[in-house]
Amino acid sequence: MKILFLFILVQFSILFAQNEKIVILETTNCNIEGSLLFPYKTNDIPVALIIAGSGPTDRDGNNSMMKNNSLKMLAYALEENGIASLRYDKRAIGKSIINNFDESKLIFDDYVNDVKSWIDFLNNDSSFNKIIAIGHSEGSLLGMIASQNTNVDKFISIAGAGESANLILRKQLAIQPKDFYETSLSYLDKLEKGETIESVDQNYYALFRPSIQSYLISWFKYNPQEEIAKLKIPILILQGTTDLQVKEEDANFLHKANPNSELIIIDGMNHVLKESEMDLQKNMQTYSNPELPLKDGLIESIVEFIKK
Repeated sequence: MKILFLFILVQFSILFAQNEKIVILETTNCNIEGSLLFPYKTNDIPVALIIAGSGPTDRDGNNSMMKNNSLKMLAYALEENGIASLRYDKRAIGKSIINNFDESKLIFDDYVNDVKSWIDFLNNDSSFNKIIAIGHSEGSLLGMIASQNTNVDKFISIAGAGESANLILRKQLAIQPKDFYETSLSYLDKLEKGETIESVDQNYYALFRPSIQSYLISWFKYNPQEEIAKLKIPILILQGTTDLQVKEEDANFLHKANPNSELIIIDGMNHVLKESEMDLQKNMQTYSNPELPLKDGLIESIVEFIKK
């Protein structure tokens, strides 16, 4: 019996491993690596393109400081429900390495174009009968822009900001000491006009260093409310009540901008899609706990929306 059980286990492990394969998107200066996960049925199925959030967040929803596996869990939950998925490391993140990477050459539109290229990649695969773009956090904005003039059938925003990045940054800076706040606003004023800042005080390098200014200028020009209003496809907006980074107000902004969208608020879900209280310390602990499951109601809402 033990030998038979071991044989079945090995066979299942081989079959499971075959369901996920590494795919590469070749661009002019970077090969972007992704994971394409199939359910056991591999033809005439929907596929979700999962787009990660801001910063050095990889395809699984992790970075070097925090591992929660939120996006990996999302992909495997979709697979259990008969939905394929593609998740990927953004350029210069994880295994999508750029040799001699120059931060000053990266702009927000590079990320948008990468999403569009992945959409083309999926459209060229006859296995899929429809494509759903799922953007988490900053990935929401990337997804809604890339879905406007491409063959995407549905769009899902999870914890997506409802205001442009410069307005959010202004609100966040308002709690800083007066001198820091006022100097930061003077920098923001120039960037919002598309002007770079030649001399930046070292105390402000984390936010406004010269090498990141082109990215900020390109990012600031996009208003999520304006972008989601351009979509003519079915839209699902998901937001948790214990999200420390994005609020219910943001989801309401997006929903109001496109009244044809469906809005679902998930009680007790935080920014990494786990169950949590609003307490800062307890909430942040979930960011580094890959053992915690995704919040109840998230997968059910996504699967129902995709399959309806």
